[in-house]
Amino acid sequence: MAKEEAINTILEMAEYKRKKCKYLIVMGCLVQRYYEELIKELPEVDLFIKIEDYDKLWEKIEGVIKQKTALPMEKTAKRILDIPKMPMLSQEQFLNRIITTGKNYAYLKIGEGCSNKCTYCAIPYIRGPFASRKKEDIIEEAKILATQGFKEIIIIAQDTTKYGVDLYGESKLAELLHEISKIKGIKWIRFLYAYPEGITDELIKEVATNPKIAKYFDIPIQHISNNILKKMNRRTSKEQIQGLIQKIRSSIPQVTLRTSLIVGFPGETKENFKELLEFVEETKFDKLGTFMYSKEDGTPAAKLPEQIHGNTKKARYNQVMGVQQEISRKNLANKIGKEYEILIEDISFDGKYYVGRTMQDVPEMDGLVYMKTKDLQTKKGLLGNFVKCKVIDISNYDLIAE
Repeated sequence: MAKEEAINTILEMAEYKRKKCKYLIVMGCLVQRYYEELIKELPEVDLFIKIEDYDKLWEKIEGVIKQKTALPMEKTAKRILDIPKMPMLSQEQFLNRIITTGKNYAYLKIGEGCSNKCTYCAIPYIRGPFASRKKEDIIEEAKILATQGFKEIIIIAQDTTKYGVDLYGESKLAELLHEISKIKGIKWIRFLYAYPEGITDELIKEVATNPKIAKYFDIPIQHISNNILKKMNRRTSKEQIQGLIQKIRSSIPQVTLRTSLIVGFPGETKENFKELLEFVEETKFDKLGTFMYSKEDGTPAAKLPEQIHGNTKKARYNQVMGVQQEISRKNLANKIGKEYEILIEDISFDGKYYVGRTMQDVPEMDGLVYMKTKDLQTKKGLLGNFVKCKVIDISNYDLIAE
């Protein structure tokens, strides 16, 4: 269970603190949800920081240091309390954030929270309902990122297709993507986490016709059995999902489709799982991630009967990933002999390859392209540039090119 794993990690760090360092600070979703409980149960921690307090990070750390310095050891268990909750970072905080993903790409958050309330997910209880940022604020941030030299913008939210519904009465994702694509200096744009019920014909058309937008849909469907989808409180059916995939592929023949699945959800029968496995075999997603269901405290799914045994979940996970591995291998093999434009981001350890990505690969999530180079003297000059290459071989989930 995620909560138990997180607490065990904190306790491990507490042991490390006794030997190696002075302060132990914990931050993130666990703190957001169990703040008061953690303060009482984990006196080893010097400071807990909620999500909405990140802009106060250094102020709070300095406060702990001063407190530790001024107070006797037996009184240092006292922690700084949280500031009043803010629903979302201010525009100034977004614009002044530190980019930690390197020089080539940056994430651009367009909303906070989630209103979907899937029965297995705690995010709505931690971050609240979906709240969109104003379009003009997002455009301003995108322009600043472009002037800073970022060539790729990755649009994110818990469900990007919900963008604008709360502010403008309808989804404005397609319109937002179009506006960002007008910004000079931005070459690639992609969006992640598009729930199937929110993917409109307008969005499909924008992806199909806009050269700056990656022909890539990341659609978390979670399951395909109508019985399980209903228990998950998902808003689409098997028939709707199949129809959507057919529509996307017919509209954008070169599209890359990615999805995520959950196996071992409470009540998942052998028949339900067989249905899911057959769907994976037939659909042949380009990219697919699978998760074993894990209880989250306070969620409706955690209270459902017919919880699946851990060994069964693991076996089902292995089956799905085994099928997908073979699909991925064939998909990659079909790329041999084809030419792609790639963004060079690194050099291999042995110095024999440039390491890059195609427009169809999300950083740190999808595969890489290893492009051979004979020019060892000037190889660093290509870093951060776009080059054409031809695929000559494959290796696991990656491409070998020249």
